[in-house]
Amino acid sequence: MAGETRHKSRTSDLNPDLLATPFGKETNWHVITGAPSCGKTTLIGLLADEGFRTVTEAARQFIEKEMSDGCSIDEMHERGAALQQRLLDIKLSMEDSLLPAAVSFLDDAVPGSISWYRLFGLNPNTALSHCFQHRYASVFVLDPLPLELDGIRFEDDFTGILDEWIEHDYTALGYAVVRVPVMTPEARLRYILERVPHYTT
Repeated sequence: MAGETRHKSRTSDLNPDLLATPFGKETNWHVITGAPSCGKTTLIGLLADEGFRTVTEAARQFIEKEMSDGCSIDEMHERGAALQQRLLDIKLSMEDSLLPAAVSFLDDAVPGSISWYRLFGLNPNTALSHCFQHRYASVFVLDPLPLELDGIRFEDDFTGILDEWIEHDYTALGYAVVRVPVMTPEARLRYILERVPHYTT
């Protein structure tokens, strides 16, 4: 499976004409992203506990629903390309439902689909074309932690590749990506909040 995924991967350059697309709405949304098993879910939970508006990861919600309907993680991996297209639609719908002015923390966001499209052999520029409806206030990429399988994550050898692509693709969109080093979850929470200007609960 790992070899198959690497074979499908695409490292296509992002279309410079698309990258010149002006953004639509400015937002007060802060993206928490990174490769699988980087601690996003834990950090989003801590932010919610602190009273912040949070948006949970579209992929986790979708996969949990599919599994409850009897679909295995291996079956979903087999149709990974179609899954990524569906997840992009879900992300777009979720972000359209948010108020741009409301301070919110997102567990991943639309541009993350660019990197996942690459992984499953899809044209990343297809996802790129959807990344200009909103501009995020900040983007935090969490350094990876040791992979912990939880029945939701795909067991595969692509964490390092995704980590590099996620930073690359957000940077290409003009975001000043902030890397969050490996620390305790509470230390990561403080690290991020110290870098979020004028936040309110």
